[in-house]
Amino acid sequence: MKNISVVAFDCDGVLFDTEAANRAYYNHILAHFGRPEMTAEQFAYAHQHTLNESIIHLFGDAQSVEAVHAYRQQMDYGEFLKYLKIEPHLTPLLTTIRPAINTAIATNRTDTVDRLLAEFKLTEYFDLVVTSVDISRPKPHPDMLLKVLSHFGIASDQALYVGDSQVDAEAAGAARVPFVAYRNTGLPAPYHIESLKELECLLEV
Repeated sequence: MKNISVVAFDCDGVLFDTEAANRAYYNHILAHFGRPEMTAEQFAYAHQHTLNESIIHLFGDAQSVEAVHAYRQQMDYGEFLKYLKIEPHLTPLLTTIRPAINTAIATNRTDTVDRLLAEFKLTEYFDLVVTSVDISRPKPHPDMLLKVLSHFGIASDQALYVGDSQVDAEAAGAARVPFVAYRNTGLPAPYHIESLKELECLLEV
């Protein structure tokens, strides 16, 4: 695939293994408000959707949601960084494909991405970061990827989007960006990979 000029990545489950961190984060908030830990269904939802969507899903009523957001502003996300694991071969991949190929992040995360990138010394490896606060509609809507295409001034077939969830697949489809399913063979995608090392072969770099 020699016509690709931009590769965009989802964050959770692609750049980082964030399951333990996300579980600890939301369970901490639930415990603070005297709620039980997340069920498997609740975690599956929270792992794919935005922070606000997840809090609404977990707490429901407007008064509780407002209280959660107020509490969250006082929390230090740094205490959850210890649960994160950088995905194997990420840094070598980024070093190999840049600067010939631009790199971006398109994630339903809100205000924690910069902290993650700084903590793992990855900030300089991404030319653009688009989060759910940067667009009107989060994934599965195509807005994030359309913003990526617009920023770099490219056609949809000049980009790839690497994701691991259904909302990623739907966003890529809606934006008509070729989708690379990462470690999820159940997703509809023209390409499936189990390691970011395989992306080098796909890009022919």
